[in-house]
Amino acid sequence: MIKEKAIETLKIEAAAVENLIARIDEDFVAAIEEILHCRGRVVVTGMGKSGHVGRKIAATLASTGTPAFFMHPAEAYHGDLGMITENDIVIAISNSGESSEIVNILPVIRRIGALIIAMCGNKNSTLGKNCDHFVNIGVEREACPLGLAPTASTTATLAMGDAMAIALMDEKKFTSQDFALFHPGGALGRKLLLTVADVMHRDEENPIVKVGATAKDALFEMTAKGLGAVSVTDSEGKLVGIVTDGVIRRAIGKSTGLIEEKVENIMTENPLVISPNKLAAAALSVMEKHKPRPVTVLPVVDENKVPVGMVHLTDLLRQGVV
Repeated sequence: MIKEKAIETLKIEAAAVENLIARIDEDFVAAIEEILHCRGRVVVTGMGKSGHVGRKIAATLASTGTPAFFMHPAEAYHGDLGMITENDIVIAISNSGESSEIVNILPVIRRIGALIIAMCGNKNSTLGKNCDHFVNIGVEREACPLGLAPTASTTATLAMGDAMAIALMDEKKFTSQDFALFHPGGALGRKLLLTVADVMHRDEENPIVKVGATAKDALFEMTAKGLGAVSVTDSEGKLVGIVTDGVIRRAIGKSTGLIEEKVENIMTENPLVISPNKLAAAALSVMEKHKPRPVTVLPVVDENKVPVGMVHLTDLLRQGVV
């Protein structure tokens, strides 16, 4: 019985969301157009469960490029209506369209001059009759066996809010970089905003030896800088190769005399490189996809092939780039 009731609930809510497809009409499009040209902010309001959903809708709008915030309708009636200006758009959520807290503030919103978009299940309700645009979120029935607890209706409201946010996002040509700008503290922000220049070792921390240096010189340089590799440059300062500690260990294993070998004789020519303006995530991808085995260091070169830094795998992992 438990399993059957859970499945029935999901079917009812899935049907409620599917039925919304037919509700994407000209009034929905007009509401989106109004928000696109809004000179102020979107103020989302709703009472009870609609309020909880409204908070999420406001948060989704704000994080996808549409300035928005949630206003509690009861608090609005006692002073918070001062948050609204004539340049704003109010999205009022009420399945019945008769929530007293919403109905009570409609005349004041009208007097302020803000536009009203109703997310409602009854066009003939007080809210439905007193809005500028009507977005139909009505459902045939709730999943609650008593028909009382908002279930299918709140799911439909949430889905319609997402539809509005994504439509706006697409019209605004909102990019992943824009999204990351509003999420700088999370892993997503680090992945989308952090560049190679932010994590690379530069200047005195950048291990470099010139052509003509010995394997011993390279070993001392990489030990001093602690990166396990050195960039090899020609007389013009351009990158011509890389020497890693692994290369030197293998050379010494063959003959201790190779410690005095010139770096150009043991270096890897035309090594993998990356530019400083590339995303740190791109550097990680280059390292991981190298064949026949992944690499742990990348020389960072400018447009003239001059090594301006070096990035190590541990630097990327430490910054949360995964």
